[in-house]
Amino acid sequence: MASDVTTHPSTAEIFSETRCTLGEGPLWHPTRQQLFWFDILGQQLLSVANGKEIRWQFDDCVSAAGWVDDHTLIMASASALWRFDIETGVRSHLIDLEADQPLTRSNDGRADPWGGFWIGTMGYNAETGLGAIYRYYRGELRKLVHSQTITNAICFSPDGSCAYFTDTATGKIMRQPLAEDDGWPIGAPSVFLDLSSENFGPDGAVVDVSGRFWNAQWGASRVAVYTPSGDLTEIYPLPTAQASCPAFGGTDLSDLFVTTAADGLDDPAAGKTYRIETRAEGQREHRVIL
Repeated sequence: MASDVTTHPSTAEIFSETRCTLGEGPLWHPTRQQLFWFDILGQQLLSVANGKEIRWQFDDCVSAAGWVDDHTLIMASASALWRFDIETGVRSHLIDLEADQPLTRSNDGRADPWGGFWIGTMGYNAETGLGAIYRYYRGELRKLVHSQTITNAICFSPDGSCAYFTDTATGKIMRQPLAEDDGWPIGAPSVFLDLSSENFGPDGAVVDVSGRFWNAQWGASRVAVYTPSGDLTEIYPLPTAQASCPAFGGTDLSDLFVTTAADGLDDPAAGKTYRIETRAEGQREHRVIL
């Protein structure tokens, strides 16, 4: 019921003033204690270290990453997965990702508890059904979900029992059971949340240590928190409409970092990256095994 939902005061602070055209993929590197995020359409990876913002420019769209070690990320681009050296800024090719499909690019992605990396693709113009979701695991890239339009909300329960994902175009967030031994999907996914009647789109998401699902909601100026049974319990407002993806970080993993998008908006707050203090505790991001 609406009376059971806590809407927190607007406490979002600007973490980065950079206005990303399409901010996405925030990743808190747990050993470096450092946030990385992307401007997909700006073809940039961004970070902050020692109070100074860093940018790496590429010649293709980049969208999501996982951490491999202190100095290395796995990074998704429009046509491949890459090994990226944080210190030198050099990336080396790991495996093609829809390299033969010029109409698609990578979008949302996250590492799973077994060291795999899930990554979604979509059409540059959100063409219906052109995208998919893949898992890269120990050198193998396997397609898991077909015929997606806007892949988003890839994240994992703290007990490793399931993955979540959505096709934003459908408004339905899915829950996929996973095998205990290696994390591959078992059985068919089921609907976790049906938001298809809402006037916003479910975008990126992350799950905290209690199993609660934190969803950035495109067009709603907020991150919404749901229990493992799908009940809406909390709302964290943002000062701009197009919230794209959350990530927990900070020394105790209680800070919520949220990327946003300026694309199509005449709003000075749009596209900036925000930090919200919460009383929750996020999961430590899983390490990717290459």
